[in-house]
Amino acid sequence: MTDVFPRLSAAQVTDKVLRPVTLILILLLTASRLSAQTVEVTVTGIRSEKGQIAIGVFIDEESFRQEEAFLEPRFSKENLTDGIVTFNLTLEPGVYGLSVLDDENSDGQMEYRMLGLPKEGFGFSGYYHTGITRPKFDDFRFTVVQGQEMKITVRMKYF
Repeated sequence: MTDVFPRLSAAQVTDKVLRPVTLILILLLTASRLSAQTVEVTVTGIRSEKGQIAIGVFIDEESFRQEEAFLEPRFSKENLTDGIVTFNLTLEPGVYGLSVLDDENSDGQMEYRMLGLPKEGFGFSGYYHTGITRPKFDDFRFTVVQGQEMKITVRMKYF
């Protein structure tokens, strides 16, 4: 009985199958990076050089309420000057909101006092929260637009 499909050597598999697949993947990844925008984020009012800055990137009210961030990057405070640090995020065009934690003990979680008030600083994209209840996503949302420079400021709050 003869094979319907000819047997290919490893080199032929690479030439006929893997190279085209690899090329397609490279093109797709490049195309998605072309639409991504750099968002410059400046965090002000940081009180300590200890720890790290933890970011929660949210895409809507539901994800914020459920504390299910789209991205959760962490940034060093090594470039902290006068309580200010700046870093870049790469985001696709769309609607986002940033929740920022001055994670002074680098454990990735907000620490609370006995009365439920935060021990560590927090802030939101383009919005300074004056209340003690959680803000709404619409309070700190912003839109990333293709080809438009985006700069966000977050002012930290401490109790």
